[in-house]
Amino acid sequence: MIKPHRNHPLWFAFLLHRVSGVVLALFLPVHFYVLALALTDPAGLNGFLSLTENIWVKIAEFGLVFLLAAHMLGGLRLMALEWLPWSDRQKTFAVTAVAGAFAISCSFFLSAVQ
Repeated sequence: MIKPHRNHPLWFAFLLHRVSGVVLALFLPVHFYVLALALTDPAGLNGFLSLTENIWVKIAEFGLVFLLAAHMLGGLRLMALEWLPWSDRQKTFAVTAVAGAFAISCSFFLSAVQ
């Protein structure tokens, strides 16, 4: 049985913010590894960068940029929730955060596949 509060739109905003934070935290070691390759193994870095031409990697980058933008905009939504008086506009803030994240990641993806 689904709990009633989990049907609320802001529950999904919370869940997206939490999941995006976890995925970004898991991505950080990979990012630091690639940065270390730039300093220690330029040939290995070139091999890794050649993978980025694959369409599946570009789709994964789209997902990563979406999660980054969703996490950032979700954090701004949380700050608005903390600092502004409660209103029905909170749902609008959540939807705007997801729409903004999608727009940012789509513009990144379109520039990556050209």
